[in-house]
Amino acid sequence: MLLRAFHGVNLAGWLTLEPWVTPELFADSGALDEPTLIASLGRDRYRQLVERHRADFMSQTDFTQIASRGFNAVRLPVPWYAFGTQGPEPGPYVGCVSRVDDAFDWAEEVGLGVLLVLAVSPGSPDETARLVRDQVDFKEYREDLLDVIAALSKRYASRIGFLGVEVADDPVAQVRRGFSFTDGVPMHMLRNYYRDAYATVRSQAGEEVLVVLPDAGRPSAWKSFMAADRYQNVWLDCHLFHHTDHVDAAGPSAVRKLVDSSRAYLEKARKSGLPTMVGKWSAALPYADAMMTPEGQIALARVYVSEQLTAFSSCPGWFFQTWKTSGRLVGWDARVSLATFERRMLD
Repeated sequence: MLLRAFHGVNLAGWLTLEPWVTPELFADSGALDEPTLIASLGRDRYRQLVERHRADFMSQTDFTQIASRGFNAVRLPVPWYAFGTQGPEPGPYVGCVSRVDDAFDWAEEVGLGVLLVLAVSPGSPDETARLVRDQVDFKEYREDLLDVIAALSKRYASRIGFLGVEVADDPVAQVRRGFSFTDGVPMHMLRNYYRDAYATVRSQAGEEVLVVLPDAGRPSAWKSFMAADRYQNVWLDCHLFHHTDHVDAAGPSAVRKLVDSSRAYLEKARKSGLPTMVGKWSAALPYADAMMTPEGQIALARVYVSEQLTAFSSCPGWFFQTWKTSGRLVGWDARVSLATFERRMLD
């Protein structure tokens, strides 16, 4: 059984390109996402760009620094095309499983655990999500995703740093609105996929590793789902960002409202009966007080992070979004946002 709590960082923008993490990779093309970047650059230039980025953006030094800051785990998004031509048809994308191997080598050397996340968001309108094998409907590519989960689980089953697999990243669930439904994956299809993904991980990596289920933005929808008497080491993942929230207050009062919102969300999710982790959160506040000095804003952000950490203290794990951005983005880059926090507050 997994007994310790995992406090870590996401490694966003490394194995998949994300413009908010590395905007310089997109600047000259006018693209705002990876598919458009490929169309703009062409396959050969794109391949050169992505291979150079993966080699340079994250290194063994980063993992050493992550551990030295008091974190004990990383959450690593892995694209569905990780195995390149050895996996499901990758289209124009470039495989990266050797980089995942590097991540395990570097993590294990400094005592970090690695939670792999299949970086696919079923039901999302995002262009990247629609280009999984050029399919729009989730049921058309779910078997490919299960194949990738199986391959990842088998490859890393014996690694001491392998915490487990999160079976998707940010799925969007279909919701009834009056007489119609929103876009997204129907809940029964998502639940069936989760069950099949669980069975896939267990068949390849045994009972001890985690199988993490994203809550799809619906914390109340999982009550009694995959109960512990039949399923082992299953966690529910919530993503708790507040940078777009509307808050009718400012200063410490606003911070309290935001953190109360996190607590209320987690309380709903815990009614599932599953251990509930926070897979993504940030220090970004939804407002800027023009009357507050820069020093005051820094102090307020520190209060916000401290209160969030307290709210997450009963969770079996949390992962800050993210370890690094090329522009050291305030509120999102752990090297900036968490730099003033003592190690004991993070480990």
